[in-house]
Amino acid sequence: MAIGFGSKSNGRNDPTLADGRDARLSRSLSGTNLERAGDYNLRAVLQAVRLSGDTTRVAIAQQTGLTAPTIANITSRLVEMGLVRNAGRMQGGRGQPALRLQVNPDGAFAIGLNIDRDHLTLVTLDLAGQVRSRSTREIAFAMPDDVVAFVTEDIDRVIADGGVDRDRILGVGVAIPDDLGRIALPHRPAGYDRWNAVDLSAMLSVLPWPIHCDNDAAAAALGEAEYGTGFDNPSFFYLLISAGLGGGPVIDRSYHRGANARSGEIGLMPDTTGPPGATVQDTVSLSALFARLERAGFAKPNVEDLGGGDPLMAPVIEGWLADAVRALTAPLVAINCLLDPDAILIGGRLPMPLIERLADGLTDALNAVPQPSRATVMPAVMARDAPAIGAAILPFLDHILPSDSILIQSGRR
Repeated sequence: MAIGFGSKSNGRNDPTLADGRDARLSRSLSGTNLERAGDYNLRAVLQAVRLSGDTTRVAIAQQTGLTAPTIANITSRLVEMGLVRNAGRMQGGRGQPALRLQVNPDGAFAIGLNIDRDHLTLVTLDLAGQVRSRSTREIAFAMPDDVVAFVTEDIDRVIADGGVDRDRILGVGVAIPDDLGRIALPHRPAGYDRWNAVDLSAMLSVLPWPIHCDNDAAAAALGEAEYGTGFDNPSFFYLLISAGLGGGPVIDRSYHRGANARSGEIGLMPDTTGPPGATVQDTVSLSALFARLERAGFAKPNVEDLGGGDPLMAPVIEGWLADAVRALTAPLVAINCLLDPDAILIGGRLPMPLIERLADGLTDALNAVPQPSRATVMPAVMARDAPAIGAAILPFLDHILPSDSILIQSGRR
């Protein structure tokens, strides 16, 4: 069963192409035609229903500015497609009670895959944004063959565990760090630069669905914009603390990629408070924290160890938190001054208690620096599995949720 609006590419987007990434949330002023406008209206109405949880045609008309007959036609089509369901009539009031509409969680599904230097994660996501199942494999510096083995071994199980209808899977989103095979981190094995030449779509051709690729921090930020704090904080900067350190700027709920699709690279900024030549990522990353623990005598520490309250680890973690605040303060002052976001969100694999302590420490440090404005620093709603969840949202954005790019007639690869 084909689910989606309008004519789209096959979804196998090359993650190295800025155009392919930016097409999801375009700011183009290109003209459109009636067919594409109709596709956009379908997506806008579906989004209105999804975000409201429980709504009526009258409320949708007020939200979208579309006419009542147009709303009636679109909602009828969405119900026929199985993306929206009737939920009875409103209670109370005069006259004929209005028909209630809700998004159908089982109307469409997507799969998210996060490839990182210390783990692999698969999730299934429904149209309501609920994670239906997940699988994580802790594996250091997985090679392409390891990823294919993980996916082929676990995909049937996560689909079954999530009660996912295979015919309603829109695609597979892949979140992967930029320069995965280029940036040196502790314990990186020989041959890991194989990733530099990998075509992700070809690698995952064992799967029957379209492949949609993006940077891990961008995917996490897009997920937060769609299903997290994006409506309370339409402009935010996302800090993704994983094996490395990534960032993602979202402005008015649109991800801003920059001229070369490399915006948000906070981890590669020079750390002017650290040793000569140091970058922020050299301190603010799980790789850096684990290296400290290893030097202190802890063999092969993992993420679970960090949240265990081990009193012997506490001094090392305290020192890392203090240095992370020091290394991040100047970059976040720059973000506050240049972007003036509503919030700075912290996500990633760091246990939530440590994310909260880092947010508190950064809040105190930023309050001590004169600035024209200060964004709230807080944990992201989607933290630990954010890249995988954000990856799963990519097929929704490309096929059925609103994106300015579907109004563009031509000019994008």
